[in-house]
Amino acid sequence: MSTGNSRLPSTISGSRPGSNFGQLSDFLRGTNADEESRRVGESMSELAAHVEGLIEGLKQGKVRTTIAPLLVDLLTVLRAHRHMVVGLGLPWRGLYEYAGYLQALNHFRVLIGQWLLDGGPRSRELLLNAEDFELVAWRTLAEGMLLIDVYEQWVIREQHEQQQQESGLAALSEPQVDRAIQWWKKLRL
Repeated sequence: MSTGNSRLPSTISGSRPGSNFGQLSDFLRGTNADEESRRVGESMSELAAHVEGLIEGLKQGKVRTTIAPLLVDLLTVLRAHRHMVVGLGLPWRGLYEYAGYLQALNHFRVLIGQWLLDGGPRSRELLLNAEDFELVAWRTLAEGMLLIDVYEQWVIREQHEQQQQESGLAALSEPQVDRAIQWWKKLRL
């Protein structure tokens, strides 16, 4: 994979992953390889917005009656996003990063369920803290960013190869083009 065409932020640093959600939003606004890529980016943006809201809520306190509804809302958005990702076309599913992102989404979903159950339903506070949540959320979103980036690089590479093939056929004379087409048809049988 060539990193020269990569749109992933090259300056992700610092000890606080949550400080980069703005960079994530910028990255996702730029996803435009095709309609599916745009949909994935929009869905991830919605997921990131819920994550940011939850982080801010956790920084205010861990009161179950305040944070649990935010976690349930996030879980709903996460399930819808995962459903959309599962329905992506073959080019997406053929990428190595696709399986990693699905695994990260599943892991995040399971952890949210555990955080909702920890301490029991009668406990006043959740056992979850903002830092732990932030790390898991950032890892999950980063897996999605990687998937989008690799997919968009794949689309660019495919378009480039198609242009090269078309320009190669244009340089051939008419009888050579006919023979090439006939040869190709024989191969497909």
